[in-house]
Amino acid sequence: MQSKSTLSVAGLATLLAALTMLGPFSIDTYLPAFASIQATLHASAIEVQQTLTAYLLSFAVMTLWHGALSDSFGRRNVVLVALVVFAVGTFGCASAHTVHYLWVFRIMQGVAAGAGMVIGRAIVRDLYEGAQAERLLSLVTMIFSIAPAIAPIIGGWVVAHSDWRTIFLMLFVYTLVLLFACYRYLPESLPVAKRQPFNVDFLWQSYRDVFKSPGFHFMAGTIACNFAGIFLFITSAPAFITQHLHLSAQSFGWQFIPMVSGIFLGSLAANRLAGRLTIAKQVTIGFAFLMTAALVNVVFHWWSAPMLPWSVMPLFFYAFGMSIVFPWATLMVLELFPHIRGIAASCQSASVTLLGAFVAGVMAPALDHSVLALSLGQFGFALTAMCLWYGGRAYTRTVH
Repeated sequence: MQSKSTLSVAGLATLLAALTMLGPFSIDTYLPAFASIQATLHASAIEVQQTLTAYLLSFAVMTLWHGALSDSFGRRNVVLVALVVFAVGTFGCASAHTVHYLWVFRIMQGVAAGAGMVIGRAIVRDLYEGAQAERLLSLVTMIFSIAPAIAPIIGGWVVAHSDWRTIFLMLFVYTLVLLFACYRYLPESLPVAKRQPFNVDFLWQSYRDVFKSPGFHFMAGTIACNFAGIFLFITSAPAFITQHLHLSAQSFGWQFIPMVSGIFLGSLAANRLAGRLTIAKQVTIGFAFLMTAALVNVVFHWWSAPMLPWSVMPLFFYAFGMSIVFPWATLMVLELFPHIRGIAASCQSASVTLLGAFVAGVMAPALDHSVLALSLGQFGFALTAMCLWYGGRAYTRTVH
């Protein structure tokens, strides 16, 4: 284990959470601006939707490399370079004069945005272990959860009072501030002596080891499917809010505040439960909330038209349960490959994002015509995640 950061635990959690916030800020802030972007750039609705898909696909592909790069060149160095690339891409988005240029710069954002999320998890495990690592991960998630709550609200406010380009200019300024903070305060948790060679043979062997591991697929699949259940509603937010709930573009808080409150309180519960309950009991509690919320969502929308507050309450409890499951599932992925934690974190993040890209590009457009269809999709993801978790635990017991 490496020496602890000179930052306090709260300070390190805040910095890592701020890095992770780039993802939701890049997605949720501009969702209320879809109609405005479509009108300004003379694009179709599907072309604007594909700016999100382009971002997610590039995000997913590059997350496979952030961890490998950090295993070889150091955690801090890769984060700093990624922030520079993200800043350039963000400024490009603000300057785009056609939807095709917006695609290009969204891809550039996606290439860089995942570095903080992937490398942050590796930093946590470099510095801490066991319940202490779970507490720090849950603390990061608690702070990070602010972003999905305020991002669509900020986006809706900007669209109402300014141009959609202002959203990306604000994100550009945020990135510059974050770059300065990381340059000054982000610790290097991986000393040179423990770095891995960056060569084709080593990388091929490492990625092969990860993707050949059934344990990895069970645990990473659990995280990906749990998140997909909530992400289906996030990417369908424009239709869910304006078409089904008949609210304005400034009313995204009705959906995002309950979801983010669930993430925050679920992370707080995970933080308090760390070291007090066994892994099995804690995750069982999380899935109890997940499955109940998803089932209630289906039953309600089977019998009733969408309405407030009943259509958003299940999202709170789903997010609560998801956040209780998340820390232990993540740590179990990293524990499978202690010598290449960066690569393991990359592969796990890529699995989440690849499924997220499929949800955004295929499932959300196919299901957002009906809240019942979205609810059934969410229930399917939750059920799959639960089967993967318990299947993974049974597999582990069989192997060992």
